[in-house]
Amino acid sequence: MSNLLDGIRTIRDLPIDNKRTFIRVDFNVPMEDGVITDDLRIREALPTIKHALERESRVILGSHMGRPKPGKDNSKYSLEACGIRLAELLDAEVHMPDDCFGDAAKKVIFDLRAGQVCLLENLRFHPEEEADDEAFALKLSEMAEVYVNDAFGAVHRAHASVHRMAKFFRDRGCGFLLEKEIAALSKVIGQPERPYVAILGGAKVSDKIAVVETLLKVCDTLVIGGAMANTFLAAKRHNMQASLVEEDKLALARTILEKADAAKVEVDLPIDVVVASSTQAEEGQVVAINAVPSGKMALDIGPKSIERFSKHFGSAKTIFWNGPMGLFERAPFSNGTFGVARAMASSSAFTVVGGGDSAAAVHAAGDGLAAKMSHISTGGGASLELIEGRKLPGVEVLRG
Repeated sequence: MSNLLDGIRTIRDLPIDNKRTFIRVDFNVPMEDGVITDDLRIREALPTIKHALERESRVILGSHMGRPKPGKDNSKYSLEACGIRLAELLDAEVHMPDDCFGDAAKKVIFDLRAGQVCLLENLRFHPEEEADDEAFALKLSEMAEVYVNDAFGAVHRAHASVHRMAKFFRDRGCGFLLEKEIAALSKVIGQPERPYVAILGGAKVSDKIAVVETLLKVCDTLVIGGAMANTFLAAKRHNMQASLVEEDKLALARTILEKADAAKVEVDLPIDVVVASSTQAEEGQVVAINAVPSGKMALDIGPKSIERFSKHFGSAKTIFWNGPMGLFERAPFSNGTFGVARAMASSSAFTVVGGGDSAAAVHAAGDGLAAKMSHISTGGGASLELIEGRKLPGVEVLRG
């Protein structure tokens, strides 16, 4: 396939020296009681920001946070905590106007000296951002001379600061994070080194239909775990009892299994599961998939399944993983997800973790596993849409 970065300049190619440079970042970090619980997305943006500062840019950062509602108290969605954390990481002052445009924002921006940075307030405080509004995008563009998108987690959204705004700039391109994300994900959908093992988990088959269709064209083995495996197991006539099963997708699951067979792709499903009577249970019971007790639900894959799945990783040259193997947020049901993460991290393959819950699980597993993966995506939805072969608005607009 063609290089997904064809026709896109990176920040190193753009004339940002001493210019007002707008960098769209993704600082949509998890927060609890006003405290950032994971600053990964801020840290991942540092190489691009530091590069711009070293070239004496006047750096304007724009981001969204959460889903604020018009007319409500949206103070919990302020980017103030992100600005404080960024200042700590840069060991430099981060100027923060109280809005993303208007006189106050303009004054902060036009008072910036070379090598200084400001972070605009949450772009989604204005509904025009998500509406991809042209007038709003124009207001943002008037404050900068060069446009850089480094917000991989948002490039699948046709929003004003991600899509429409870029059109107002002759000098536009991507940052280092966006470049790294696209390059890594291209390796698992273009001409991946084989054997290629894809692992899919999470709750629903319906969320991953297009991903499965794409992977069946390029992978050698498709491992399926998590609640979505329940639907495939039910399609193979296993009684999953109280487990989450998409009854209306049983026929689709059978079709996928038939397509995999025709494409000579091995589909590996769990052979044992950890069951309990509720998601709040303090402990689980390991049973074979043909012996799920009445009233019980599968909440994780069992030890035999972990061992079986892990065997695929030994000879693999490429491994892509999206979706946990169970309810990993609760200790009794985390072994499957963490076990797969450990086995994947110890593989010599090119390993890509597709963002979202999968990325969170790798970090939660500890043991320095995250550092052992070739690439962990910062964007769950964006990574899946890229794998599906969809055009991402925030990427396409950067071409030319």
